Amino acid sequence: MKKAERSKLFSATVMAGMLALSVTTGLRDVHADMSGYAAQTASTVGGFGGNTTGGSQATAAHTYTVTDRASLLKALGGENNATPKIIYVSGKIDMNVNDQGQTLTAADYAQGTGYNFERYLAAYAPSTWGKKKLSGVQEADRLQAQKNQAAQVVVKVPANTTIIGEPGAQFIGGNLVIQKGNVIVRNLYFETPYDDFPQWDPTDESTGNWNSQYDAISVQGASNVWLDHNTFDDGTHPDAQNGTYYGREYQHHDGDTDFTNGANNITVSDNIYRNHDKTMLIGNSDTKTTDAGKLHVTVTHNLFENTVQRTPRVRYGEVQVVNNLYQNDGTSSYKFKYAWGLGKNAQIAAQNNVLNIANASAPDIISKLKGTQLSDSGTQFNGASVSASTLSHTAPITWQPTAPAILTPTNQVQATVMSQAGADVLK
Repeated sequence: MKKAERSKLFSATVMAGMLALSVTTGLRDVHADMSGYAAQTASTVGGFGGNTTGGSQATAAHTYTVTDRASLLKALGGENNATPKIIYVSGKIDMNVNDQGQTLTAADYAQGTGYNFERYLAAYAPSTWGKKKLSGVQEADRLQAQKNQAAQVVVKVPANTTIIGEPGAQFIGGNLVIQKGNVIVRNLYFETPYDDFPQWDPTDESTGNWNSQYDAISVQGASNVWLDHNTFDDGTHPDAQNGTYYGREYQHHDGDTDFTNGANNITVSDNIYRNHDKTMLIGNSDTKTTDAGKLHVTVTHNLFENTVQRTPRVRYGEVQVVNNLYQNDGTSSYKFKYAWGLGKNAQIAAQNNVLNIANASAPDIISKLKGTQLSDSGTQFNGASVSASTLSHTAPITWQPTAPAILTPTNQVQATVMSQAGADVLK
């Protein structure tokens, strides 16, 4: 990037932070001025994350360009570094590449742990182990190998941080964990992290399941977060390659963007979620009653293409789902299950969303997962206006969403989202 362009972008970032201070929870226009790369930080955040400013107060001394894992960690300065900072990602950061430039594999992470997949399969076969919680040497060895991988690929993002991808920027196989407040992540391509050591859980559902660690972005307990104009997919590790053990898919992926542990005041806007199963989780446990009154999330103007489920799946939260586009033509190996998951005490307000889903019917939009409260208007399914709440017999929400300052008409949602969502739109 030229020096003049960088200077313009930095100025726009500061301006964006100042503008965001006055934003309420109404949806604001994050689509307006799409011309020029600087617009990626000049547009104003809206929705529940409207007070997010990220690193907008950063000085030139705390403005960085990073090109690999080591320089990223150095720029972040540790999880407790609250100094405002702006970090530009240039090129590709592969989090499974160490500081010597070596690509680390499952064998590297498992070295010295004693973990062996064949012995693991033999130890915990459902026919002999049954449905009790795992214990023993092979599970301990698997856990240590998983911890070795986590030490390499998990990055904790401190407060008051903006991470921006320069054109073509990629973040491969890593998990950004946001546990501190006031963070912005924009214009990055994420290849969802691949857990080399999935765990067998005999107690998950009636037949057990393989479960994995690592989301592309995990927001855990943090408030004021804005995720905007990013692209997420499974990249070089599609689920079709997973294989099956114990009769269940050997799942190496977890979520794309998950919001848990009382995370609050978040806006997820203009992203592309593509080719993924468990896409967006808001609230991760029925027993976490402390999540009540938190998990306020706005999900707006995103493209969900060939996603299976959880777009989003909500527990306890009050969530706005506005002007999103859902596409699945049935030819992908990622088969649609549902869009909006109603978990315990969830309340979803859905406005002007468009779903083009082959081999599905309108009642499939909603999955009741111990929750019942959803109100929708302006929903279009395969070209027809529908009331998802009526078809699924949901109860109305009991909170009053702030009216969006700008609400795209349903008949314009597809064109708007297709032209404006994802990384590298704002060049």
